[in-house]
Amino acid sequence: MSTVWENNGDAPLSEEPERLVSADYTDDDLEIDRTLRPRCLDEYLGQERVKENLGVLIEATRARDEPLDHILLSGPPGLGKTTLANVIGNELGVKVKTTSGPAIERAGDLAAILSNLEERDVLFIDEIHRLNRVVEEVLYPAMEDFTIDIIIGKGPAARSLRLDLPHFTLVGATTRTGLLTGPLRDRFGMAFRLDYYTPDELASIVKRSARILDVEIHDDGAAEIARRSRGTPRLANRLLKRVRDYAQVRHDGKITEDISAEALAFFEVDHMGLDKMDLAILNTLVSTFSGRPVGLNTLAAAVGEETDTLEDVYEPYLLQLGFLSRTPKGRQATPRAYEHLGLSVPAADKPQGGLF
Repeated sequence: MSTVWENNGDAPLSEEPERLVSADYTDDDLEIDRTLRPRCLDEYLGQERVKENLGVLIEATRARDEPLDHILLSGPPGLGKTTLANVIGNELGVKVKTTSGPAIERAGDLAAILSNLEERDVLFIDEIHRLNRVVEEVLYPAMEDFTIDIIIGKGPAARSLRLDLPHFTLVGATTRTGLLTGPLRDRFGMAFRLDYYTPDELASIVKRSARILDVEIHDDGAAEIARRSRGTPRLANRLLKRVRDYAQVRHDGKITEDISAEALAFFEVDHMGLDKMDLAILNTLVSTFSGRPVGLNTLAAAVGEETDTLEDVYEPYLLQLGFLSRTPKGRQATPRAYEHLGLSVPAADKPQGGLF
């Protein structure tokens, strides 16, 4: 059965333990995330160009008293796609119903969700690139003509029944735009890509969250957390909560720059935002394989992680920092990685392609 969450934008929870600097949700994150999430565009910090465009579109839609066109949000996890979908619903004054691509297993699941929408509701589908192809084909006429065709019966006695749907707005979110099929992508009227946040933007988010959590934080303390948050608000809020816990137990509860640095070092998040697994990957490339290019499967086996997780969760930030290079022969640590680990770069270990 598919799963739908209404209004609060919650995401399904994993039973696996999560990394502190992962962009995925934990139980604690979900509990407090409802409080920290902005509810309108004015409260939503960062992504200024996207906010400006959405503001114009929403205002025009309200003035014409029409449903908003379908919207595709893309970008790395943790940048606020789910939050933005709920903000859109709040700005339009309508309900937001949330589900995810993997949760919609059959065409009948999607038909049930769509038939329960009300006029101008927002349907948010997270990980929309993971929709079943059969389900996706049912979505095409729903997006274009606001109708769905249901097959009743089997064999020669089967007949098609067309159902009219309320005019709704589909907001799809994806971290892998390249996996979307052309027909689905073309049916979105607007597409916005969310980019990583700057340290200043993240510091503002940390201070806002600290006010909501009733935590006293200095500007330099917020800046220190922001610098280690990988450009991601979700991680910034997670680190803030851990620093808050540390400051409460080991100090007087106030968060300064020194206490932030001390707390994050305690939780094994270094000054660049790397955790134990990130450093294990770099050390494996540098030491275990002596700086030689390593295939993804081999690297995943060496660090005890799945290849998909390695490629989708760990590599992007290491590539962003310039610590990892994808060469024709495999993954290879860059001179910056050696420098970060406090090691000298042997001449034979210099990358043969990629960023250097």
